[in-house]
Amino acid sequence: MVNHYFTHGSGRSKVLVLNGWFGSSGAWSALIPSLNGSDLTWAFMDYRGYGGSRDVPGEHTIAEISGDALAVADDLGWDRFSLVGHSMGGQFIQRILLDAPDRVERLVAVNPVPASGVPLDDDGRALFHGAVANRDNRYAIVDFTTGNRNTPVWVNSVVDHSLENSTTEAFGDYLEQWTTVDFHDEVVGNETPLLAVVGENDPALSAEVITATFLEWYPNATMETMANAGHYPMDETPVQLATVMERFLVG
Repeated sequence: MVNHYFTHGSGRSKVLVLNGWFGSSGAWSALIPSLNGSDLTWAFMDYRGYGGSRDVPGEHTIAEISGDALAVADDLGWDRFSLVGHSMGGQFIQRILLDAPDRVERLVAVNPVPASGVPLDDDGRALFHGAVANRDNRYAIVDFTTGNRNTPVWVNSVVDHSLENSTTEAFGDYLEQWTTVDFHDEVVGNETPLLAVVGENDPALSAEVITATFLEWYPNATMETMANAGHYPMDETPVQLATVMERFLVG
């Protein structure tokens, strides 16, 4: 069975999109109206335990996601495609690249987790692992990673989306993956063109973190900073995010 996905646009160039920890395929809804659907075809997939694949059982590993993503591409009949990944999805798209290097054209990593993962200190582990069962922890994480500057109405909407679109098991399992799995030695020197997008108000996956990881490891990597955005530029600055992605993906 192929994971749930939906498409937008009908362009010649293909793009497979992976969401972040609090997201799902539906978490891109604010961005979609600004996406170029004439030159690009976009496919938004759900991981096992998330969104339209919420009831699909699985191990919830990076290797499993890579296999599922390639199965979606096969189902679409895509031999070659680019990848977009937000947050933990930014780590996952790197695994797909390594597993199918001849099929991946370009990477767009949005506020991405590096291939090395994001190890947590004791306080961070308590906050993030506590978020698996505690709504207040989820709120604190979204608020912190967007600079404590956005309306509580929006912060609550992100939290509500995560609660409604992910199982507790999958949410916890994927957390363990993106905080502990390290395969960065495999990506060092990879020449695939990569665009890393960061929000100027994201204190966690900041420009400094991206410079020390993605820009060091990928010789053809560039970085764009989204002014007035934190960890969720697809919501905070959707037009600007669509614009920089289109320029990179279409040329």
